[in-house]
Amino acid sequence: MNALRRIAILASGAGSNMEAIAQACEQRQIPAEVGLVICNVPKATVLTRAEQRRIPYCCIDHRQFDSREAFEEQMLKALRKASIDFVVLAGFMRILTDRFIGEYYGSLLNIHPSLLPKYPGLNTHQRALDAGDSECGATVHFVTPQLDAGPSIAQVRVNIDPQDDAVSLAAKVQEQEHRIYPLAISWCLEDKVVLRDGQVWKDDSTMSNEIRA
Repeated sequence: MNALRRIAILASGAGSNMEAIAQACEQRQIPAEVGLVICNVPKATVLTRAEQRRIPYCCIDHRQFDSREAFEEQMLKALRKASIDFVVLAGFMRILTDRFIGEYYGSLLNIHPSLLPKYPGLNTHQRALDAGDSECGATVHFVTPQLDAGPSIAQVRVNIDPQDDAVSLAAKVQEQEHRIYPLAISWCLEDKVVLRDGQVWKDDSTMSNEIRA
């Protein structure tokens, strides 16, 4: 029997997506184990959640380093030590350098709270409301050097109701993130989805890029 793939989760905040991914691994919905959680914010809730689940974790505070490269080198050392071969970003609020991305190119995912290419960057829900959009959502994509511009693996769409504000919209989208992210990760780890020549390739034409809430 082949050993399970080992994934690492990089996060900066509460860690709700980390919980969803870890639970999916425990239930074998994702054919992997979470080998490490890395957080760059001391006392972030994600660290407590990792400890409660008995997942190995470490805090690498980016403010303690003179350069982005030095910070990332420390993360890479931790990833290598933990024998990590797949990395997912889950609310990790640091821009990664080309060198880090190159180390895990094709095995590095992110989830972004908008229907990319709409609204890369921050404040996505308020921007959707200000634009008068009728729907919003989240996108799982491969990480490439251009911010929030890697090829999309899957998107989930959520209706914007007249009473929604940025807070209520964020909660609705986050609920769907917990469903779509584990699914996209499992596709990649099962080699149903691969990044090849800068494009996403799927081995099953019935696998939809768009998922409805």
